[in-house]
Amino acid sequence: MARRRLKLAYISNDVARKATYNKRKKGIIKKVSELTTLCGIPACAIISSPFDSKTEVWPNPEGAKKVIEMYKNASVIDERKNVNQESFLMQMIDKAQDHQKKVRHDNREKELTMTMLDCMRGETLPNMPLEDANDLNKLIDKKLKEIEINIAKLN
Repeated sequence: MARRRLKLAYISNDVARKATYNKRKKGIIKKVSELTTLCGIPACAIISSPFDSKTEVWPNPEGAKKVIEMYKNASVIDERKNVNQESFLMQMIDKAQDHQKKVRHDNREKELTMTMLDCMRGETLPNMPLEDANDLNKLIDKKLKEIEINIAKLN
């Protein structure tokens, strides 16, 4: 028989809530234990109970302290790998700006290539600012050099 989906909501009945807490706490501790055994990684679980003044620590307080210290030491060593949201967003903005710059350059070169091809077909050269004319001249020189290199390769 299939299990029905459980609606996650606060359990108002104290007895039912305590029973559910105990079952799920055992399940979480079992899962952490299985994870450490199957994958060979250090792990710990610290569970604070609203029903009991004693905090549950798995495997034991000393083992948990070792895992926490190991995590703290690793985070100091791998500081460059630890990224907060602000630095992550800054990295993403830098990447996007670099991509945008590259796309603008490529689009500019394509526009100038189209202008060059239009001139080769006999269309009149449109009025353009001096900077655009200089860029067009540089592109024509670049294309001529590419043609010369290809001709030299054929010979």
